[in-house]
Amino acid sequence: MEGLQDWVDGAPSVLQWLAIAAASAIPFVESYFGSVIGVLAGVPPVVAILAAIVGNVGSMIVFVAVAASARAKTGVDAKPLSPRRERLKRSFDRWGVPGVSLLGQTVLPSQITSAAMVGFGASQRQVIVWQIVSIVMWGVVFGALAAVGVTALTA
Repeated sequence: MEGLQDWVDGAPSVLQWLAIAAASAIPFVESYFGSVIGVLAGVPPVVAILAAIVGNVGSMIVFVAVAASARAKTGVDAKPLSPRRERLKRSFDRWGVPGVSLLGQTVLPSQITSAAMVGFGASQRQVIVWQIVSIVMWGVVFGALAAVGVTALTA
């Protein structure tokens, strides 16, 4: 995380939003840590949060498209599920796309959960919509908390 923050901080100010978006496209960094990285690097919170959301949404959409293409080529239930995917499938069956989208980021990156849900047969559109809601929510919450923390430390 510190290396990503240094990378964003070292980028020219005009390109910092692009660096935040690129960092947020990385699984496990996502919009929540991307927005924090941007805020800590001194980027205005609104810009940091928006850039983090854009980067995370962009990579998630790519993962969904790849999963949908793979599912179309291999067909349904092409191979048995690993224990981890079996747990995710049970969560998907219990909570559906909205629940897994909103809460799944506490366990796995949005890219992985979204691809898995499409692999399980969920609608691409529904997955993308709910993942965007989740990505925005988590990015805003963490970005706002980071902004409040930075303000408190500098006051």
